[in-house]
Amino acid sequence: MNPENPEAPEGRLYRLDPDSSFHLMETGITVSNGIGWSPDDRTMYLTDSFRYVIYAYDFDPVTSSIENRRAFARIPTEVGIPDGLTVDSQGYVWSALWGGWKVIRYDAAGKVDGEIRMPVQNPTSCAFGGEQLDELYITTACLGLSEEERRKQPLAGALFRIKAGVKGIEEPKFAG
Repeated sequence: MNPENPEAPEGRLYRLDPDSSFHLMETGITVSNGIGWSPDDRTMYLTDSFRYVIYAYDFDPVTSSIENRRAFARIPTEVGIPDGLTVDSQGYVWSALWGGWKVIRYDAAGKVDGEIRMPVQNPTSCAFGGEQLDELYITTACLGLSEEERRKQPLAGALFRIKAGVKGIEEPKFAG
């Protein structure tokens, strides 16, 4: 990404292989954020924050190649900036919305299925954890908040744990 102008599409996505080689996978991204895979490992999701979109790609689990980029979900600017994401065991995508006071759950077609309202303005990411992978952990930020906003949001920057009513999927482990 271009820190001088985060809205410039100069970002790139690389893949790091177990032999420590890396490969350019995608270009033309503003701010590459949340990444996740469907339970069958056939779809990869990637957030492009300042385009307000979560992309879906066809993913080949054997070669780790991606193709057929398409908009999975477009987030209206007034709703918040899409940030980190995770995928649950039912194939639903959860996205933290910076400035949006919430985490949204999308169905397989990219339609809003539900949301978790947060007591803080800037949720940053989410991931499933716990022994049964049935707890949704949500990170938040206080970066950029005024003194007044910090007083009104004393939990800004905290980590939240929520029973989401659904299980996550185990995150892949790096083979290198």
